[in-house]
Amino acid sequence: RAALGASLPLLQRDYRFERVWFWGYIQGVRGTYYIAEGLGPDRAAPRSRLYSLNCLDWSLLTPASEEMVAQAEQLKGRFQGDPSFVYNLAEINAGAAERLFEGGKEPVIKEEARLIATIEEIDRAVGIVPRGAFVKTPLGSVHENRHFEGLSLVEAKKLSSYFHFTEPVNLKNKTLLEKANLDPSIDFLDSLEHDIPQG
Repeated sequence: RAALGASLPLLQRDYRFERVWFWGYIQGVRGTYYIAEGLGPDRAAPRSRLYSLNCLDWSLLTPASEEMVAQAEQLKGRFQGDPSFVYNLAEINAGAAERLFEGGKEPVIKEEARLIATIEEIDRAVGIVPRGAFVKTPLGSVHENRHFEGLSLVEAKKLSSYFHFTEPVNLKNKTLLEKANLDPSIDFLDSLEHDIPQG
């Protein structure tokens, strides 16, 4: 905790981030990955993610691709705690390995790629913010709402008061009539009320 408290402000300074959030950690068999997110002026823009094994030396992670996420879904079990560890997909899923081999790619995945994909999947599933905590400006950038004081008790009990803090998918499919009741400055993300399973 002391190492994190000292290194995160240095990380913010060195990478010129406007803000740094400690995302969490993923425990492996031989080591633990500590993950931080660096943010720029637009809070909804793709965030820079970094990991460290000792809370002092940080390495920048590349953005997750759909192919990387699909490959990582084949892997089960604990992380090893070594970013250079290589998983052989041929031993895990012969069909997926065959498709990769035909495409001219090696049927292997590094643990660092698995880490990137896992963070992305967790963010898509449970990266959640309360309604009104962030506002979208007319120019399209997203900022923290300085006037947000939290949800009322009644609003806090509704799933519609929470949004996925990722690129909206369901919002684009809504009809004009459904969009008419939305406030474009705060209702610019997907609500949790239509998530499956319901409730």
